[in-house]
Amino acid sequence: MSPVSSPASHGQSALRTVQVLGGGNAGSSAHVRSLAAGLVARGVRVTVCAPAEADRAYDFTGVGAEHVPVPRSSDPVSVAELRAACSHADLVHAHGLHASFRAVLALGGRRTPLVVTWHNHAHAEGPRAHLLRLLERRVAKAATVVLGTTSQLVDRARRRGARDARLAAVAVPRPRAAGYEDPERPRAKVRAELGATGRPLLIAVGSLHRHRGHELLLDAARAWRRLDPVPLLVIAGEGPLRTVLQWRIEDEELPVRLIGRRDDVGELLAAADLALLPGSWEARSVLAQEALHARVPLVAAQTGGIPEVVGEAAELVPHQDAEAFAAAVVRLLGDPERQEALKEMGARQAATWPTEDENVAQVLSVYDELTQPRPLT
Repeated sequence: MSPVSSPASHGQSALRTVQVLGGGNAGSSAHVRSLAAGLVARGVRVTVCAPAEADRAYDFTGVGAEHVPVPRSSDPVSVAELRAACSHADLVHAHGLHASFRAVLALGGRRTPLVVTWHNHAHAEGPRAHLLRLLERRVAKAATVVLGTTSQLVDRARRRGARDARLAAVAVPRPRAAGYEDPERPRAKVRAELGATGRPLLIAVGSLHRHRGHELLLDAARAWRRLDPVPLLVIAGEGPLRTVLQWRIEDEELPVRLIGRRDDVGELLAAADLALLPGSWEARSVLAQEALHARVPLVAAQTGGIPEVVGEAAELVPHQDAEAFAAAVVRLLGDPERQEALKEMGARQAATWPTEDENVAQVLSVYDELTQPRPLT
């Protein structure tokens, strides 16, 4: 950990921060845990306001933060609970658009600095698109500083009226991004457990919601059924589309398995021949980063912040084009040299991403800029 001054080292009282998290996708939740750990290590007092299930999954208290259970809701009771938790904070940092909006409501007219991080490219259609723009405008104008995880999000915040918007790309926490293979569970054993012995293994990870593009993967799977041996696509994740997807898999006899939510994604990736990302509005896709860290060739749709994150270190195809996606997978499976090139390019691209330590240092510098020195109490 690089040396960064903490409030206590300058004879000041500890900076008190509140981190506000909504439902929290994997990327933002893991980032808040990483940020909380780094801030606590630097002498900052951290309270995480998040639903109870988020603390159970990410153990914010385990890294030294206080957890206050607050539902992902903008109803008056939830906002009042959040207001109480923020009442003694020197600075509030909200993650995600909805969490940021609730933080704006909770702070009201207080002069407490509000930092918001936009992790994802929010997307809506029809009347909801207008509501989304209003929500973004309200948050952008109320925030002291907006941190965007890609340059596209920074530009979006500025268009919505942010007075101060900055780039703050977040890192995938290294404990999950490194050390993929459990020595007691080697690659061949994982492949055998999944039913991929003697055939290519393709991995996709993400909640089973429509915007994730899993239906496109099933369309694409028809094309690679003609390969010999037939690749197996394994999709890790849970969600409302599971029944529909399973019905299609069985009805069309597709070489696809749904394996539900998993906590061994690193090992699954280590065992895979290719990682697939058919659609994601995450600004910095966790799967994309983990695949490149694990030296697994990635085929991804050009959505969200994917091009900015992976550069030329992945096979990128047009969004919502099942034929192009299928062709890219088939082409890559038949080109071992291209696979090796992508592994090397992926490792080099991953080396350019910020580390967790650099993330914490950058965020803390923003906090220091927005808060005044406090005398000893």
